Amino acid sequence: MSRYPNPLKSILYLIGLFPIGLAAFVSTVVLVGVGVGTVVVWVGVAVLVAAAIAARFFGNAHRVWAQALAEVSLPPRPVLVRREGGVLRQWRDLATDRRTYRDLAFVVLTFPISIACFVLGVASIPLVPLAFFVAPPAAWLHARMAVALLGPDRTAEQTARADRLRASRARGVDAAEAERRRIERDLHDGAQQRLVAVAMGLGRAKGKLDADPVTARALIDEAHADAKQAIAELRDLARGIYPAVLGDRGLDAALSALAAKSPVPVSVEVDVDPRPPGAVETTAYFIVGEALTNIAKHADATEVDVRVWRDGGDKVVVEITDNGTGGALPRPGGGLAGLADRAATIDGVMTVVSPAGGPTVVRADLPCAW
Repeated sequence: MSRYPNPLKSILYLIGLFPIGLAAFVSTVVLVGVGVGTVVVWVGVAVLVAAAIAARFFGNAHRVWAQALAEVSLPPRPVLVRREGGVLRQWRDLATDRRTYRDLAFVVLTFPISIACFVLGVASIPLVPLAFFVAPPAAWLHARMAVALLGPDRTAEQTARADRLRASRARGVDAAEAERRRIERDLHDGAQQRLVAVAMGLGRAKGKLDADPVTARALIDEAHADAKQAIAELRDLARGIYPAVLGDRGLDAALSALAAKSPVPVSVEVDVDPRPPGAVETTAYFIVGEALTNIAKHADATEVDVRVWRDGGDKVVVEITDNGTGGALPRPGGGLAGLADRAATIDGVMTVVSPAGGPTVVRADLPCAW
């Protein structure tokens, strides 16, 4: 927020602070007082939890007001993740969350300022020329305080990001190990067996070349067919590791090639200029490929829409939508969990929306820098 907000919005912002601040101050202070006074009989615990909920509610009300009129970016406080452990666990999480206390501090500390801002806003109405000079700086100052106390907790954000990175790296290692085992299995069960058969066939043909040239020729033909099959299997394996069309022509051509092979009709729309890093392209390619495979096997869909675009220049979004039966859920070891692990290898995030009856939307947000 580097400039003052609009003067008319500033006046409305200053006037609106008082009713919001009054309701927030009275409710939270009363609840805290009653809760502290009755905590010895355990009733106070529930009252203090109610005070924390009220503080977060009015903190969000201040965020909405500041974002609407003071022209600052203050997204609502994220909802606490529900974990196992029942109501007491939820209360403990709420009571130990630093963001709850930041909301409470803002409600208590800014109430006297809200009164002064209300008086200033009302007094500015008859003095319109003066209001254009006084109200915007006052609204700006109060909004800066809101950003400081109600804005994202940088320390918590960095901690959460570090946790996500550790988890994503661990999943990335697991995914890489699973991929290595798959390649090893495919080589052992496919091309390696073919090449062994080629060697054995040529050895048998060599032994019969003089005594039985007809049989030798048949063995050589069989070995030749096995060699061609081994080459095809090695080519498919290499394409599974990194498709040549992706490196040569980019994501649009690579995804179009995937769509052409899908048994379900697929429309593809790609707009990622400038070209993203290779790791992002590869991750996006395999997410789409595995998603199309899952759709063909399980979704009972008749059409699929694949869209890939840049969001803000520093992120690539991959979205796969099908009109199948829905009800898809990420399960440990399942296909959707595998897609999430793919995205997590580069600190990406995947979400799935799949109500019963469809449609199913799989979205991956892939950062271009990590």
